[in-house]
Amino acid sequence: MTAMSRSVLFTLLLASAVPAWGCSDGDGWLDAACRRVDQVWQQGQGEVYLPGYAYHLRSAYRPEKIDSFNEQAWGFGLGRGLVDDDGDWHGLYAMAFLDSHNDLEPIAGYAYQSRHHFSENWQAGLGFTAFLTSRSDTLHYFPVPGVLPLASVQYKRLALMGTYIPGGKGNGNVVFLFARYGF
Repeated sequence: MTAMSRSVLFTLLLASAVPAWGCSDGDGWLDAACRRVDQVWQQGQGEVYLPGYAYHLRSAYRPEKIDSFNEQAWGFGLGRGLVDDDGDWHGLYAMAFLDSHNDLEPIAGYAYQSRHHFSENWQAGLGFTAFLTSRSDTLHYFPVPGVLPLASVQYKRLALMGTYIPGGKGNGNVVFLFARYGF
């Protein structure tokens, strides 16, 4: 089994196992977070994720480096999403997409967005995602955790979502866009 396939398997197993661990009835933030993840897993609706585009900021890279990057981050993912009593969205997801080097990148995590409802059908959201991912160029597919901002514009059940991966000169500085459809 290759390092990448072990990483994909580990990431997906962890994502599916976390809700099954069980939560305590404590008052701490970790207990509350565990209960929320379990609630999303148990009561959430199915979702499909379609990764699509990774824009590398032109000011952070040399033109020849930009030309070498894949910005068509095609992929696929599945998840479960729950809208709470305040109208905020919580999601659990696992997806894989082609990274900047055309290598498969798996990712699995939890996402939260506080949403503003413009009308019955239109919402905009801001929040974060906490995840586990692995890349060929980072520790040779060893799973690494991360937290990133998350923004969206949603019409009915279809959301266009995006995050920003910060970095320095010659790394990071990527706007990643994907779609989410909830059933």
